[in-house]
Amino acid sequence: MLCAIPALRALRAAYPDARITLVALPWSRQLAARYPRYIDEVVEFPGYPGLPEREPQRHAIPDFLRDLRGRELDLALQLHGSGRVTNPLLALFGARSLAGFYDPSSSKPADGTFIPWPLLGYEAERLLTLVRALGVEASDGRLEFPIHHGDEAELRALAHGSGWRLEPSRYVCIHPGARHAVKRWPPDRFAAVGDALAGRGLRVVLTGTAAESAITAAVAAAMRHPAINAAGPMSLGALAALMRGARFVVCNDTGVSHLAAALRVPSVVVFLAADPDRWAPTDEARHRALYDAESCVPHREGARTVGRACEGGVFPEDVLEEISLLPTPEHAHAA
Repeated sequence: MLCAIPALRALRAAYPDARITLVALPWSRQLAARYPRYIDEVVEFPGYPGLPEREPQRHAIPDFLRDLRGRELDLALQLHGSGRVTNPLLALFGARSLAGFYDPSSSKPADGTFIPWPLLGYEAERLLTLVRALGVEASDGRLEFPIHHGDEAELRALAHGSGWRLEPSRYVCIHPGARHAVKRWPPDRFAAVGDALAGRGLRVVLTGTAAESAITAAVAAAMRHPAINAAGPMSLGALAALMRGARFVVCNDTGVSHLAAALRVPSVVVFLAADPDRWAPTDEARHRALYDAESCVPHREGARTVGRACEGGVFPEDVLEEISLLPTPEHAHAA
């Protein structure tokens, strides 16, 4: 979702009077509400056979499609990967025009503006190629995440209630969770990094969702130094406010990495089972990527050179070395 914001921003600039409707999973409402300049409304996606993100709510699919057809859409835009499943679904929206990606190993859809799904490149940039194919000027690939006063108020209340004392740039956020277990660096290695940073006088804050509290607890238990376990029922906005004040972030290849990129907070991202070319932030001075050379997608001809490959796995000393190369965040000068 964060990687799609540059494409939505470019569309809004090209069509300032258009009504832009986002078809997305229920959790996206919280995020979409932060971008009223780009998104006018959200229609809940009930899932669809063949898409893994949500178990299809089959009883709701007919009403969902009937609702979209009734809107008499001018354009239905597919920003969901190669379109193997989503392009046939897109055709059911009843829009006057269609646009999207298609799998270059299969046939191109007969109707609409469809371009081959790029096999290389950062996710946000891939999505911008489709917008350009529509004749839209789209050169700004920056991620963004606005923080509201309510987010800061929530964070202050949480800090007060939990007894946290956090000074900007005097703490680091370590996010050991990820939705898929194969993407999670071991808790004991996060703990070793946390102990090394605590030994340098930095406060360690462990972040995560309520469902990830067991992971952050395992990291805290493995540390010799005390850490703040901030995993729990915290909104995305409050988490962003917390991260914005951090000196830097250490995390797995997960959504928090994109949030750090959007906030311009320095980070070290550990890749264990993904494609760094697609998902690693583009600002390689501010965001350092480490990847397991054996488990991650291997470097391919034409792919951007991303981060540092670690033979035999990623270890705490690798992360600490990358931390030493991070720039000082802007707010650190005033701390």
